[in-house]
Amino acid sequence: MSAAVELFRPVQPSPTPSSEHFDVIVIGGGQAGLSVGYHLAKKGVRFLILDGNDRVGDSWRKRWDSLRLFTPARFDSLVGMPFPAPADYFPTRDEMADYLEAYAQRFDLPVRTGMLVQSLSKRDGRFLIKTNQGLLTADQVVVAMASYQKPRVPELTFALDPEIVQLHSSAYKNPEQLRQGPVLIAGAGNSGAEIGIELARRGHKVLMSGRDTGEVPFKIGSFWGRWLLAPLVLRVLFHRILTIRTPMGRKVRPKMLHQGGPLIRTRQSDLRAIGVERIPRVVGTKDGLPLLEDGSVIDVRNVIWCTGFHPGFSWIDLPVFDEQGEPKHEGGVASEAGLYFVGLHFLYSFSSTMIHGVGRDAGRIVETLVTRRALV
Repeated sequence: MSAAVELFRPVQPSPTPSSEHFDVIVIGGGQAGLSVGYHLAKKGVRFLILDGNDRVGDSWRKRWDSLRLFTPARFDSLVGMPFPAPADYFPTRDEMADYLEAYAQRFDLPVRTGMLVQSLSKRDGRFLIKTNQGLLTADQVVVAMASYQKPRVPELTFALDPEIVQLHSSAYKNPEQLRQGPVLIAGAGNSGAEIGIELARRGHKVLMSGRDTGEVPFKIGSFWGRWLLAPLVLRVLFHRILTIRTPMGRKVRPKMLHQGGPLIRTRQSDLRAIGVERIPRVVGTKDGLPLLEDGSVIDVRNVIWCTGFHPGFSWIDLPVFDEQGEPKHEGGVASEAGLYFVGLHFLYSFSSTMIHGVGRDAGRIVETLVTRRALV
């Protein structure tokens, strides 16, 4: 079968009355929301999925042009529909987007696109969801979104020379956005490493600062990596050992929540081989240029901030957050009755933000949701 995913017609938004009530409303129409929708449909629940994008899959289409998934296709399927590519193929961002669109259509999931949620609150035991197209109500709500909603950039960005091109990794598309000259990549995780290699191949001098996140101890693209080691790491370590139910998972989870994971496809040796230079951490500015913690100043024309994200859940007007603004939950079950999360980093396991992990979380949450609904 061809590795390319077929293009499907977009899921068209439906007209929204000023107020409708549903058993469950799912906020987010990416892989997490569609996975929840699949399980809700199997249970016969009346539900609606809200997606702020114009098309299902647009959250992937908006990422950088050359992006490929870190996991081979056999780990990139949602429940009920295999990813249409060879098992050891690494899908592109557009192929993943088209797969999600096809998934929504195959199972006739009720997705309304172009629905921007402005607030989520609760009154008299019902959830109120205010959107750009009117008010909706629900008995239960699943927030099916990742922890990566609002770009995080340091305050020093405002002190840099305005001639320096600055982009957060979420806004980076391709090298054509940048000026000629050196590029500082601030952040040494997977996104920073992948973007750094692309820019180095295009002739930019690339300087990379940030904490060493480590790397998986094998090349995931090699024969042994694809067929033996990747399954052990993805299916066993990330999926079954590093969970909130195991001593090891509970021990590493707090650390994992606040730092990037290890490099998966790119290795430190790959960065060195192509000329990416590791430099000390950026701590400030001097004369409009980045200042490093060793006191040196670097003269660059571009900065890409691969510095992560804030949760971005300020629109949730409910007492479900801790002091750091992170949702309080137990495996996705929020402290507010009737509210659930799917798609968050290490929600249940380290694989919770991966395609093969989010499907398991969705099934678990829907079982809990349906059981609690039956008890009301």
